[in-house]
Amino acid sequence: MTKAPALLPEGLRDRLPRQAEAASRVTRALVDAMRAHGYGRVAPPLAEFRETLGGDEDRQARDLLRFTDPVSQRTLALRPDITRQVGRIATSLLAKAPRPLRLCYAGQVVKLRASQLRPAREMLQVGAELIGSDSVAAAREIVTVAIDALEAAGIGPVTIDFTLPDVVDLLAGGPLPVDTDLQQLRDELDAKDAGALTRIGAEAYLPLLRATGPFDQAIADLRAFDTTGTLTARIDALEAIAAPIRDRVTLTLDPTERHGFAYQSWFGFQIFVPGQGDAVGRGGGYSILVGEQEESAVGFSLYPDPLIDAGLGAENEAERRIFLPLGHDPALAASLRADDWQTVAALSDGDDAKALGCGWRLGPDGPIEA
Repeated sequence: MTKAPALLPEGLRDRLPRQAEAASRVTRALVDAMRAHGYGRVAPPLAEFRETLGGDEDRQARDLLRFTDPVSQRTLALRPDITRQVGRIATSLLAKAPRPLRLCYAGQVVKLRASQLRPAREMLQVGAELIGSDSVAAAREIVTVAIDALEAAGIGPVTIDFTLPDVVDLLAGGPLPVDTDLQQLRDELDAKDAGALTRIGAEAYLPLLRATGPFDQAIADLRAFDTTGTLTARIDALEAIAAPIRDRVTLTLDPTERHGFAYQSWFGFQIFVPGQGDAVGRGGGYSILVGEQEESAVGFSLYPDPLIDAGLGAENEAERRIFLPLGHDPALAASLRADDWQTVAALSDGDDAKALGCGWRLGPDGPIEA
C-alpha cells in the first residue's frame, strides 16, 4: 500500500482553532506581564541576512535554515532565535535610546533540525531583554519578570535552575589550570562524567559535580569547594538573585550546566515545569557585539508550545459562543459581541447551533442554552 505524501515538512504543523486561540491567550498574558515591568515590545522580521543571525564561527549558524534572496542575491535565513535580532535592534535603531533598555518580543522561530526532546522545528518564543547592564540588580529583575510572566500565563509551579557558564574559565585560568582542551573539560562536566574527568587529568574538578541539586545545599558545597575565593563574587551574586524569589519557586543549582548556554556570560538559568522533560525557558547574562565593543545585557526566552499542547490557555469556546438564527436583530448581535460573546450567524435553515460549536442560541428573549 502506497503511503500518502506528507502535507507538511517534518517538524512543522498546523495549529487548529482551539490550539491557536490558546497560543494567542498565553502569548498575550506573557507579553502583558513583561510590558507591566516597562518592557516595550518589538517585532523583528522572520528572515534576515545570514550573517546577522549567526556568523560562520558561531554555533548558532549551524541551526540556520538558509535560502537565497532573489532581490539582493544574498543568503537569507529564517530566525532560529529572536534574542540576536533584539540585540541588533538595540544596537542600531535604538542605539541612542537611554540605557538600560527594556525590550520584549513574541514570535515564531524555525530550527534547521529538531531535537529528541523537542521534535518541533517551528516554535513560539516569547522573551524579554534588559540591555545596557548585566549587574546583579539587572539579573534579579530579569528573573523576577520571568516568574511574573509565567504566573500571569498560569504556568506553574516552576523550578529555576541556576548555572555559572564561565566557571571553567575562571578556575582553569586561576587556581585549577589543566593540560586538556577547555572545551573538552566543559563537555565532560556538562555530561557529569566523573570517569572522563579522571581520564583527562581533571580530578580537581570532580567536587563541582557534587555541588548540584537543591540551591542551599549546592551553594554551600560550591563555597566549600572554592577554597581560593575565585568564585566568591559569583556565589554571592547567585544568592542575591535568589533571595527575592525563594518563596515563589523551587530553586536548584547546577554550576557546570552548558546545554543551551552557548553565549551566556557569568550567570544563566533554566526554567522547568513538572511533566516537561526539557526546559520551558532559559536566560542569563550575555554581551552584544557593537563594532569592536561589547554591550552587556540580561534576558530570557520562554518556549510555551509543549504547555499549550498540554492544555494551557485552552477555554471552552462553546460557553461564550452563541448561534444567531436567520432574521436576527443585527444591533442585538453587535451588542452581544461587545459583551465578549462570539456570534455565529445562520446562513440557511439547515444550520445547527451545536454542530457549529455553540453552547447558546439567541431566542426571542435573549440567550438560551443550545
